[in-house]
Amino acid sequence: MITIRFEDLALETGQRVLDLGCGRGRHMHGLYWQEVGLDCVGLDLSWDDCQGAIEGFFQLPPPQGAAPRSASFTTGDAARLPFPDHSFDRIICSEVLEHLPDVDAALAEINRILKPGGRLAISVPRWWPEKLCWMLSDAYPKTPGGHVRIFHTGALKRQVEASGLRAYKKHGAHSLHAPYWWLQCALWDSRETSRLVALYRRFLEWDIIQAPRLTRTLDRLLNPLMGKSVALYFTKPDADVPG
Repeated sequence: MITIRFEDLALETGQRVLDLGCGRGRHMHGLYWQEVGLDCVGLDLSWDDCQGAIEGFFQLPPPQGAAPRSASFTTGDAARLPFPDHSFDRIICSEVLEHLPDVDAALAEINRILKPGGRLAISVPRWWPEKLCWMLSDAYPKTPGGHVRIFHTGALKRQVEASGLRAYKKHGAHSLHAPYWWLQCALWDSRETSRLVALYRRFLEWDIIQAPRLTRTLDRLLNPLMGKSVALYFTKPDADVPG
């Protein structure tokens, strides 16, 4: 389930791309299988998740295109990234910031390691679908390792721009997933055994695998209004461009 649109990052062969908070590798797999050959690096706080991402590479077909490519993984803290300054051409930070105790520290680190002229893609849960989850379940925001804040899109955009980057695009994503999380929160104590939750999950899995035109069109039409996530894209000014 890819949240970031790779075409909006203008990926080119030979670029070094960081998936910050890579989890079990959904964006890492997508990056590696691009026709352009990329040097992909996945970083996560959990090595178990990194191992799951590595295992995923062996469950997928060979990549398209003959351009050389690579993928590597490491663990680390978003507030203290283990990379030199100006290390990456592109950075993806998808569904991560809502988990962090210090967002400004992570943004400062992202700015430090992103090359001048580089691009950053961030996604977070959209404000009102996420707020409804918090209202439906007191336990949802208290889940260990879960969400510790809710972002307003405009405020997040200004926060990232304050770190020195410039926004150039945004879009919603995964509108059909929002009701699934509302169901989970409304039925929190019985969500593991709920037939309704299980049926909706199977529908989402079918939709991801089959991608029928009807549901893809519906998702696209609803994303601006109720996409579970919102994605924001930024550029880092070149060193010789003032301001």
